[in-house]
Amino acid sequence: MMKNYIAIISLCGLVAFACVPARQLEECKEKQKACETELAAIKKSAQENEAKLNEAKEQLVKFEKENGGLKRDTNIIGSNYRNLTGKYDKLDQLNQSLMDRLNKLLAGSASDNAKLSGDLQLTKEQLLKKEDELRALEARLNKQKQELDETSAALKQREARVNELEEILRKKDQAAADLKKKLSDALLGFENKGLTITQKNGKVYVSMDESLLFASGKTNVEARGIEALKNVAKVLEANVDINVMVEGHTDDVPMKGAGEIKDNWDLSVMRATSVTKIMLGAAKIDGQRITSAGRGEYFPLDNGKTPEARKKNRRTEIILTPKLDELLKVLGTN
Repeated sequence: MMKNYIAIISLCGLVAFACVPARQLEECKEKQKACETELAAIKKSAQENEAKLNEAKEQLVKFEKENGGLKRDTNIIGSNYRNLTGKYDKLDQLNQSLMDRLNKLLAGSASDNAKLSGDLQLTKEQLLKKEDELRALEARLNKQKQELDETSAALKQREARVNELEEILRKKDQAAADLKKKLSDALLGFENKGLTITQKNGKVYVSMDESLLFASGKTNVEARGIEALKNVAKVLEANVDINVMVEGHTDDVPMKGAGEIKDNWDLSVMRATSVTKIMLGAAKIDGQRITSAGRGEYFPLDNGKTPEARKKNRRTEIILTPKLDELLKVLGTN
């Protein structure tokens, strides 16, 4: 279309220089006026494009607010958007400059008008290209928002699972605390008299000194120790959701036995077994709940070599653990 403008303007120039009749000159003026009308339409189209650009900017700002929590890649895209906005501003300035030049060059030469037409076409193509880039950017932002929403939903689901596990663990700790109180009540006459009850890591430890249970180097439980073990057994009978580990411990003085007990391993195992059998015989306890183990001298309470330190280490521990079936069930569904 701009080529037609150039041809008409050239024709008008030729007519003017050739001193054509007034009617033909008037036709040329009317055609020139039509050209100016078309140019005004082009200006209007450029303004509409600028309005679309402003609308796209507002929409992009809205997306930036909605996606403020996106991670580093979203920040990079935001930076790219700002760069694009700067480029758009430069294009707007270029477009305005071209419009000014067009107004000045309307009466100029045909070659200048042709160049201006080319610049306008280039500007339009650049604007269309930037619009395509904006659409692509919007699509990427929407995709990342969707991914963020999915991640947020997954995090909420994991948070619910963690809360569930924490509640189970709290119940387990509470069960251990309740069990400790029951044992303390049942063993009231024995605590701090060769027997201690402690709670740690969700477990209850009933520790009995050698002096309460056994004669030196022996595996038969003394009468007072049997009484304490029967009280423990009654608590275990009433609390079926408790697993039991019976551990025998010795000091580091080597055994020099020639009979059935040859070393500290034998002594610790036999003592743990004796304690286990007494509790099983004193109450209705499922044998699958109890494990007996000998630790020898390898888990001392006191690493010292004094008689007092070795006395602490000669002990039998009954370790009570609330069953973790509920917790394992939750973990199994993870």
